[in-house]
Amino acid sequence: MADERDAQETAAALPWPSPFPWQQQAMREALAQQSTWPHALLIHGPRGIGKHALALGFAQALLCESPRADHLACGECPGCRYAVAGQHPDLMRLELIEVDEEGGELKPVDTIRIHRIRALIEFVTLTSHRQRAKVGVIAPAERMNAQAANALLKTLEEPPPGTFLILAADQQGMLPATIGSRCRRLAAPQPTADEACAWLAAQGVAEPALALAQAAGAPRVALELADAERQAERRAWLTALAHPERLGVIALSARIDAGARDGRRARLARAVDWVLAWTADLVRAKAGDGARRNPDFAREVQQLAARVAPVAVFRYHDSLLRQRVLLAHPLQPRWVAEAMLIDYRALFR
Repeated sequence: MADERDAQETAAALPWPSPFPWQQQAMREALAQQSTWPHALLIHGPRGIGKHALALGFAQALLCESPRADHLACGECPGCRYAVAGQHPDLMRLELIEVDEEGGELKPVDTIRIHRIRALIEFVTLTSHRQRAKVGVIAPAERMNAQAANALLKTLEEPPPGTFLILAADQQGMLPATIGSRCRRLAAPQPTADEACAWLAAQGVAEPALALAQAAGAPRVALELADAERQAERRAWLTALAHPERLGVIALSARIDAGARDGRRARLARAVDWVLAWTADLVRAKAGDGARRNPDFAREVQQLAARVAPVAVFRYHDSLLRQRVLLAHPLQPRWVAEAMLIDYRALFR
């Protein structure tokens, strides 16, 4: 029961993203089939297109006590209000935040561990408080560790009556096959460029098309990237990358240490992402592909692409992808940045 109380405390502190405009029709069509609604649904698709919001939208609709004629949640009944406030007794959310076992405070985590799955299993066996359903949302589902995923299998296969489990995954291939085989899969709707730009503009993004290009078409990611300070830092890095013969490795790497010490890994991760996107644009330019992650530096990319060997830039890009996986625990973020920039500069010699 302690784990269930922890889950309730966590839920009350979590934001509740509303479903996005490009998801409405898919939600109506899916909810119209509630008589055959799966006991386990796996929503999948690229990061940043709104899978989490879609999962919560479905959860709210299943718990709504006065559904609309189009089957969406009314947003006004007690069930809807409790869900959005993180206080619904029949909804449990397992995400990458949990209650610290020592201090009792909320903390971000890298994985969803087995004790939280056990709490979910206990939760769904209890009688529904409001007589609608018992709903569990797991996002991102691929971040369950092996023990947690194994513990969930029996409940996925034989859930108690009136139980609905909704999983959302950025990388469904990382889920055990035994999990995926027990779920009905739903590809999350992806917005058109016009839909995404309209939504970003409504959020106050000044250059939505540019932010969307940087985010490879993912509007939620684009909203994060549009931050003015982040954009200024990105321009500083890309301006330096555009002139490799003048690139000051030490000075540029020192930017990783600017600011709070506990933010160095995040700054390094952003820098690696910028260099990855930059080198991907170089490859596209070599191939004559007009798509760009950095359209505001298209001329500089085109000029540099003529100077770099395709095999060399492919190998460099691949090495960065491998390093990106290991960035959670770099010994010295600034040293990692220096090595990355030295290797980048060597591409043009």
